Amino acid sequence: MTELLEQAIIKLKSLPASQQNSMATMILEELEDEQRWDEAFERSPDALALLAAQAMAEYRAGQTQQLDPDTL
Repeated sequence: MTELLEQAIIKLKSLPASQQNSMATMILEELEDEQRWDEAFERSPDALALLAAQAMAEYRAGQTQQLDPDTL
């Protein structure tokens, strides 16, 4: 276990049980979400490569525009 994770767990232990459970739920959901993304990417490397190639072709052809985070 990393030192940073150990520090986080020490702080979590000082919280009331309800907050500990809330944080644990968030962590577990995040880990499950990451696993689903990893599995999805593993199943579709060819599709992802095709999409990336298409996006780069559009960029090189000047068919894209820069996003402004303030207008998203």
